[in-house]
Amino acid sequence: MKFGIAFKLGCLLAAFGVLASGVTGYYSYSSSRNLLLKAAERDLLTATQVLGRNLRGGIDAVARDALILASVAQARRLPTQPEGALRAHAENDLAELFRAQMQAHPQYMQIRLIGAGDHGLERVRVDRDGHRLLRIDRAKLQEKSHYAYLFETLSLAPGQIRLSPIVINRELGAHSGLGKPTLHVSTPVVDAGGRVVGALVINVDLDQMFDQLKSDLPSHYQVYLSNRWGDLLIHPDHRRTFGFDQGRRLFIQDEFADVARLLEGGGETSLISRHETVDSGLVAAFVRLSVNTGNSERFIILGLAQPESHVLAETSRLGQRIVQVVLLSSLLALAIAIVASRALTHPLMSITLAVQQFARERRTRPLPIHRHDELGQLARSFAQMQEEILGQLDELNQRRDALEHLARHDPLTGLPNRRVFFERLDHALASARRSAKPLAVLFVDLDHFKELNDSLGHGVGDRVLQAVANLLRSATRESDTVARLGGDEFVILIEQLDDPQQVLAVLHKLHERFQLPMLVDRHEVQVQASMGVSLFPRDGDDIESLLQQADRAMYAAKNAGRNTYNYEAQDPR
Repeated sequence: MKFGIAFKLGCLLAAFGVLASGVTGYYSYSSSRNLLLKAAERDLLTATQVLGRNLRGGIDAVARDALILASVAQARRLPTQPEGALRAHAENDLAELFRAQMQAHPQYMQIRLIGAGDHGLERVRVDRDGHRLLRIDRAKLQEKSHYAYLFETLSLAPGQIRLSPIVINRELGAHSGLGKPTLHVSTPVVDAGGRVVGALVINVDLDQMFDQLKSDLPSHYQVYLSNRWGDLLIHPDHRRTFGFDQGRRLFIQDEFADVARLLEGGGETSLISRHETVDSGLVAAFVRLSVNTGNSERFIILGLAQPESHVLAETSRLGQRIVQVVLLSSLLALAIAIVASRALTHPLMSITLAVQQFARERRTRPLPIHRHDELGQLARSFAQMQEEILGQLDELNQRRDALEHLARHDPLTGLPNRRVFFERLDHALASARRSAKPLAVLFVDLDHFKELNDSLGHGVGDRVLQAVANLLRSATRESDTVARLGGDEFVILIEQLDDPQQVLAVLHKLHERFQLPMLVDRHEVQVQASMGVSLFPRDGDDIESLLQQADRAMYAAKNAGRNTYNYEAQDPR
């Protein structure tokens, strides 16, 4: 098989286009993938830093609440105020303030005022128990001198804040806080002389605090938190948290080896790390947060992780789009090659098909008239010839329609003529026989029209006939037929009558309108008419009998004095 130049040129152009599209797509995907990965890692690190700032802000807010409550206790001289009504009243007010704070902050599990004396006896204590807030009776208050959150706080200067290590709350009687990851935020309470006489302690439920902080994060983000040694405090798998509380140590650096650099306390405060799991890899961002530089718990490690599949999802979609673009570009190259190979034959084929269609159907089709070469000149010449031929055909059709209209309508009034009326009456009779519904033929003859025509002239008489035609059309339905039989005689066909008495309403309407004068060429003309009616099947069942009976009824109206109508059947004799 021999291939032409058009085929060879098309194959060459197509191969070049496909190759160029493929190479461009590959380099675009490679560079865009790297950019998207770096952008995703930056977003993850930014989200971690924002979460860290929010966590630090939340802890600072708890510290501020502790300082405010401590200042209230100091102002009420608690806990050193002697026993009595004043002290009981002050403790009640402080307990209500504790309750208000816990209502506003659902992460607060417990707020206590603890005295320095009596082995660290609690003075005022409010616990969260499910949805209730309980003030603990004095008889159930406990001694807390052996807890670090008390004896370390009592050694602080006024206005300082102590943040405890995050531990599982094992204190008896802790109600809803029992067994929860807990952070103790405490500050000393001093007397008027500046001597530390107690401590204000707020127990914070770490799970609730983090639930609030991460509520705006995407659902696929995983949160990690460890202390300064790397012990896991928050982990997607709760079984791996607080291992030290269960006699075993589970470290975050065992899962993400790079986090060891943050734990070592170097200058690095954030990093990106990866961890391979059984199902898929994780990409994580970690930041070191300084929370309590004065204590052993100087900092914590906060991290956010997400599956690599989410990070790479955008690159996968990008790859799919680039593949689609490459395929589309390849198809475009093929299309261009085909178009180039057919650049000469297609215009000629279009002109040929246009000639055949115009000769067969007298219909035009698009031609390449916008080309600036010889083919375009040929197409424009043929298009001009088509327009001339179609213009002549349109003129002939218009003349034919006009002749057809003149053959079927009265030239003066535009109403259907006698021929059309008989056709419609014949069709209406056939329908009436099938539906068993009556129809009516109404004969209208103008009274004294000859005298009016002689006195005012034939021009005015013609316009009177036109006005009468408009009057008859306006008083009947669109489905009715108003025709002019000749001279001043008109006839109306009323079809689909549900009740023959409806014809009386039409007669009455016409009679009333004929009583009104007509303004014709600035002449006020009084035109009146005599009308007669025949009904199918009462007065006949064919055209001739119905017209004869309507004519007899009309003449009966004239004999009765003109300007009236006759609806009753007439004796044919």
